[in-house]
Amino acid sequence: MILFPAALRRKSYKVYRGGRGRLRPRANPLRRPGEEGQQCGAPGGCAGTADPELVPTRKKVRADLSGKVIKVSGPLVVAAGLSGANMADVVRVGEHRLIGEILTMSGDSASIQVYEETSGLGPGAVVETTGAPLSVELGPGLIENIYDGIQRPLEGIMKIAGSNITRGVQVPALDREKKWDFVAAAKPGDQVAGGDVLGTVQETSSVLHKIMVPPRMKGTVKSIQSGSFTVLDTVAVLTDEKGEDHPLTMVQKWPVRVGRPYKQKYAPNTPLLSGQRIVDALFPVAKGGTA
Repeated sequence: MILFPAALRRKSYKVYRGGRGRLRPRANPLRRPGEEGQQCGAPGGCAGTADPELVPTRKKVRADLSGKVIKVSGPLVVAAGLSGANMADVVRVGEHRLIGEILTMSGDSASIQVYEETSGLGPGAVVETTGAPLSVELGPGLIENIYDGIQRPLEGIMKIAGSNITRGVQVPALDREKKWDFVAAAKPGDQVAGGDVLGTVQETSSVLHKIMVPPRMKGTVKSIQSGSFTVLDTVAVLTDEKGEDHPLTMVQKWPVRVGRPYKQKYAPNTPLLSGQRIVDALFPVAKGGTA
C-alpha cells in the first residue's frame, strides 16, 4: 500500500514570469493536446523504458544546478539561487540529501516542503534540484510492499537502517534483485499501442499484474520472451513508426500529480469485501471506488 501525504495531492500550478501572482494549472506533460490514452491502471501500470530513472521533465536543467538555504521553519525551507527550477520539482536538501518538493517560486527563491526531519539544517546548506516532478515507480512488487508517503519501502529501510527511518536514506521502491516470472501475451510482429498488454506477472496469489505498453508509445513488437526477469531486465523490444527500437522493462516511473491516461472509465459496481463485517456492512466500498 502507498500512503501519500496531503501535500502530494494538491493541484500543481506553474508561475509564469510575465506577472506576479499569475497562476495557471500546469498542463499534463505526458499527453499531447487532444490525445486519448489507453488505460494503464491498477494494479501495476505499464511497461517502462530501459531506464526507469528517466522521468519526463518540464524543463531541461543543468545537473549541477543548485542553491543555498536561507531560511528554515520546521518542514518549510526557503532557498535562493534556483532560478532554473520549476514548481513541483523534487530537490535534495543538505548534506543528508533530504527529499523535498518546491511549492512556490519567487524570482530565484524557492519555498520547499521537506518530507523528512529538518533538525540541524540551517542557512548555507546546499539545495539541488533534480528537474523532475515527484514520481512513483510502477511495476511488480508494488502491491506486496509497504511504503511511506514518498514511496520508500519500509522493509527495505529496516534492513539497512534498523527499526527507525534514517534521514536521507535512499532505497529503490521496487526490489532490483528479485526475479519475477514474466509470461508473454504478445508475440513478435504484433501491432501494439499504449495500454495493450505485453504480458503478465503473478505478483501474489490473487493479483495478476499486467505489463502494458507505455501510454504514448505504439509500434510493432520486434522481440518478446517469457522467463524470469528483474524489473530492470528487458522483456520486449518495440519498433516505432520511425524504425527506432525501444527496449521495455517491467517498471515505469510516473509523476504522482499526472493521472494515468484512459480511454473509458467504468462505474464501480462490484463490492470490495474486506472480510470485516463491521466495515463491509456499515462502510461498504466498491472496487475502483473511494472510501
